[in-house]
Amino acid sequence: MTAMSLDGRVAIVTGATKGVGRGIGRELALQGARVFVTGRSAPDHKTLDERITGIRCDHRFNIQVQSAFNLILREANAIDILVNNVWGGYERMVEDGDFTWPRPFWQQPLWRWDAMFSAGVRAHYQASQLAAPAMIAQRRGLIVNISFWAAQKHIGNVAYGVSKAATDKMTADMATELKPYGVAVVSLYPGLVRTEKVMEAAQWLDLTNSESPEFIGRTVAALAADPDVLRHTGKVLVAAALALEYGFTDIDGTTPRPLTLTDV
Repeated sequence: MTAMSLDGRVAIVTGATKGVGRGIGRELALQGARVFVTGRSAPDHKTLDERITGIRCDHRFNIQVQSAFNLILREANAIDILVNNVWGGYERMVEDGDFTWPRPFWQQPLWRWDAMFSAGVRAHYQASQLAAPAMIAQRRGLIVNISFWAAQKHIGNVAYGVSKAATDKMTADMATELKPYGVAVVSLYPGLVRTEKVMEAAQWLDLTNSESPEFIGRTVAALAADPDVLRHTGKVLVAAALALEYGFTDIDGTTPRPLTLTDV
């Protein structure tokens, strides 16, 4: 695997108490970063292992987010990597025995739109606002917004597609404003990730081309360790394609095939 040491770097991964976020946090710590993970169920300001500190934070509430970032800056005095992974709207996909996720927009619960923008897009925006000054001051940094192909193609429902498209546009515009300061911003598309929820449905899924949560972490680590990461800024990147570019595999030694718009 390509060398991607993050010794001395400080990383924040939002929404990282489980799933993709937890995998990212673990892998960044394994590569040497000091990692802070946030989430509603995170143990409050508790060291989870030698390099990972959990901070309880509901990203829908400004005061909690501001307090979390103030705490991180007091303790670490720097932010080198921000992974915006927190998201909303996946809750209560089944209501009264009905699977509401794929309904047409006129039959969707309005709370789903609100959740995706408040706990997702807006949460990414605020976290980036709070991280940017520290990155600008040191003239380097990486912001990764976890996104998906729904930004470019109808997948699931309208609210999901619009929120992911907003995420990708936010990436592009933030990248324009931060590039003069040496800070890169990218949107990162995972494939089918073997999260806890996915594995609960494993018997109904084809996992032959799936990815571990840690694989997404290796992708972020490779980007963060790249001295020329600014060449990627503003772009939509596919995790499995970056694995081929940087020369790393998944934790089980496999090399997932990069998906394209026609595959999803």
